Amino acid sequence: MSTPVWDPEQYLRFADERTRPLRDLLARVPAVPHEPAATILDIGCGPGNSTAVLRRRWPEARITGIDNSAEMLATARTEGEPTADYRLADARDYDPATAAPDLIVSNATLQWVDGHLALLPRWADALRTGGVLAFQVPGNFGSPSHTLLAELRRDPRWRDAVGDNATRAGVHRPAEYLATLADAGCAVDVWETTYSTLLTGADPVLEWVKGTALRPVLTRLTDPVDRAAFLAEYGALLREAYPAGPHGTVFPFRRIFAVAVRR
Repeated sequence: MSTPVWDPEQYLRFADERTRPLRDLLARVPAVPHEPAATILDIGCGPGNSTAVLRRRWPEARITGIDNSAEMLATARTEGEPTADYRLADARDYDPATAAPDLIVSNATLQWVDGHLALLPRWADALRTGGVLAFQVPGNFGSPSHTLLAELRRDPRWRDAVGDNATRAGVHRPAEYLATLADAGCAVDVWETTYSTLLTGADPVLEWVKGTALRPVLTRLTDPVDRAAFLAEYGALLREAYPAGPHGTVFPFRRIFAVAVRR
């Protein structure tokens, strides 16, 4: 999988829609140890939009955002949540035990992390007793937005330029997350939701995926002519799969959620 070069501005074009699942996730998080001055890790904090939501919920907490993109962290420090601490690190390598966290949150990150199921017991073990691990990941990899992109990447016209590998590391079935966290000694709540998100503007689904699933492709398409041609072809496919209606374009947006409390 290509390592995507992230564009904070593009990602934040749909900041409210992208942050809504996090708000719904945090609504199911119980009180954590050491409130109000809890220690919180935001793993995969991106441009700080998730960190800002955490700060509003826990205004006195010590919050540290972790991300492997220097571009995202630069935006987080200045525009996201400037009162938090930030560290440049990869989720696979970062050891949360060094922070002795009361709460670990990961918002739409684990789908990019190979082998992330094996990370969850280690993260749960890093929590204080009564601490919480909460995360959400997209569950829409069987949707046209992703299947059409995968098919286009396999096309001989584009395979050499962009690669035919999937643009994700993968996610697991909700039951697998539940079993993994229960085996780690946690009380677990796992659920899924499909949002019917109304997007507006020209080619709104294309603009949406430019901030996420399309990043590895755009990273490889360095030639402006090739990039424009690929986006034109993919955009036409998306317009057919997600036709605009009188109020905008409905984009089904399935998410998988988990909240685990360490016993």
